[in-house]
Amino acid sequence: MPPAHPFDDDKLKEECGVFGVVGVTDAANFVALGLHALQHRGQEAGGIVTHDPKTGFNQARRMGLVRDNFTSADTMEELPGSIGIGHVRYSTAGNKGQTAMRDVQPFFGEFSMGGAAIAHNGNITNAVALRRELIERGSIFQSSSDSECIIHLMARSMGRQIPDRMEEALRKVEGAFSIVAMTRTKLIGCRDPLGVRPLVLGKIGDGWALASETCALDIIGAEFIREIEAGEMVVATDKGVESHFPFRTKKSRFCIFEHVYFSRPDSILGGRSVYETRENIGRELAKEAAVDADIVCPVPDSGTPAAIGYSLQSGIPYAMGIIRNNYMGRTFIEPTEQIRNMGVRLKLNVNRALIKDKRVILVDDSVVRGTTSRKIKEMILDAGAAEVHFRIASPPTAWPCFYGVDTPQREKLLAATMSEDEMRKHLGVDSLRFISLNGLYRAVGEAEGRNNASPAYCDACFSGEYPVAPSDMIEQGFQPRTAAE
Repeated sequence: MPPAHPFDDDKLKEECGVFGVVGVTDAANFVALGLHALQHRGQEAGGIVTHDPKTGFNQARRMGLVRDNFTSADTMEELPGSIGIGHVRYSTAGNKGQTAMRDVQPFFGEFSMGGAAIAHNGNITNAVALRRELIERGSIFQSSSDSECIIHLMARSMGRQIPDRMEEALRKVEGAFSIVAMTRTKLIGCRDPLGVRPLVLGKIGDGWALASETCALDIIGAEFIREIEAGEMVVATDKGVESHFPFRTKKSRFCIFEHVYFSRPDSILGGRSVYETRENIGRELAKEAAVDADIVCPVPDSGTPAAIGYSLQSGIPYAMGIIRNNYMGRTFIEPTEQIRNMGVRLKLNVNRALIKDKRVILVDDSVVRGTTSRKIKEMILDAGAAEVHFRIASPPTAWPCFYGVDTPQREKLLAATMSEDEMRKHLGVDSLRFISLNGLYRAVGEAEGRNNASPAYCDACFSGEYPVAPSDMIEQGFQPRTAAE
């Protein structure tokens, strides 16, 4: 069966978003709102778990969007309690692109000291080895998700409290994890020692909230307190928040692509507005890759802030030369071949009055396979553009991500097999330029650019330098970058 959105496979996709609250009335309603704000991080499925002293743990897991599943009064009445967590999913581990209900988080486990639920954003790079070991020791897995390993490791721990068991389990896990978990009374948040994926803490009335992004705190009216630090675990109850660092201290390597594309532009990352960072990326791109043109157009919506920055820096007028259809939804779940061949026209349409006879700079966030970029270029030329110049607000994506992003195999990444000029010819544009890795670092606040000896961010998808060895993938034949590359 073709994918639900057959024209979205040329974008990198974040795996998921996590959210949790404690100390509020009708926690499930807050969780549903938080997940709605995080919908951009995963659209395949979602789930909510709550706890109520009278009914115990309650859970609902659904395929599809939050608005379609967690807005009815009947559903929300089945999720009583003052504590709850939730998860929105786009599969990277497990059945990629074919989410089964058994893979939908949060996952729940019943332990000797009580139940616990866990929602995970990221990817465990040694999950295959862990799973094999756990199965050999008698564990019975219910899903294909790497996140379930954490529940089984917790079950085998001898810790006296749930947070103790989670600590012990996570010490055996490699890769990236930002976790929101809950017991009957405790809301737990934890980030891996490198802090690859985001997690923030908020205050809502007398209660607390944890979320992948600050925009999810905004929607429930919570006050943003701070980011959970790399390698930190927090435990929030009605008595307050306790914090400690159970892992060996390492230098943070936050995912730089969160600044480029994944996070919502109205979120705050590292004390910086995502929107302002993306505008800065556009300004840096204009400094590095100037070209004579008549208008600067974003590829909506992700290219918009960078296009504005490019326009402001270059002095070339900004124009909405491409209009996005926001109501495509899932109308074409099983499109005919004829419909599928219409390509991006189902989602994007050219504003011909602005484009005709113009030299156009198109600003996009990335080029992955290049299929969508070629179709957009054809649409622009069909509308009568005199020239088409692509400017990309990230360096060439030449390496797959193994930390919670759905990336094609390396040989399917355009930048892995072609030079920049070869990509220009392949796309059929008058010019093609990517922001440099140093330029990207400057845009996110590193004035001297990338410190090659000790990078401030995880940029493996651009550099091929993996801060955590992807051991499962290496075992399956993946060859990391060599010194010669």
